[in-house]
Amino acid sequence: MGVGIAGRTVNNLRYADDTTLMAGKKEQLKVIIRKLKTESEKAGMYFNIKKTKIMKTESWRSFEVDGEEIEVVAGFSFLGALVECEGGCEKEIRRRITLDKVAMQGLEKIWKDKHVSLQKKMRIVNAMTFPVILYGCETWTKTREMEKKID
Repeated sequence: MGVGIAGRTVNNLRYADDTTLMAGKKEQLKVIIRKLKTESEKAGMYFNIKKTKIMKTESWRSFEVDGEEIEVVAGFSFLGALVECEGGCEKEIRRRITLDKVAMQGLEKIWKDKHVSLQKKMRIVNAMTFPVILYGCETWTKTREMEKKID
């Protein structure tokens, strides 16, 4: 059970305490969730259904497992990046641009300081603001218009 990716079947992505479950069909996802819940309990961990979200690619209005309703969303944040069910990246790019502007404003004293050389200011930009805007960019699908915004 899971989703075919590069010739392999994948049903979960895990990082620290974040887990993303994947399935091709609604019933498969219910089975995977039940199994995760059961195995978590065996290890003495609690599966918090209230923090669980379902991102669908089909038109599911609701999702329920064993009488418990799970929120259905069109996108969610995973490891600091916004993931959308349509696969687009425009909202994430706009969000990253806003985060970068905030980072730049937070360094305003440095930008105005005449004792800090232009070369040092450029190094600060490269080290502290470019990573903010470009985090996760290798997975973005961009249009020319979006590339102009990023530039």
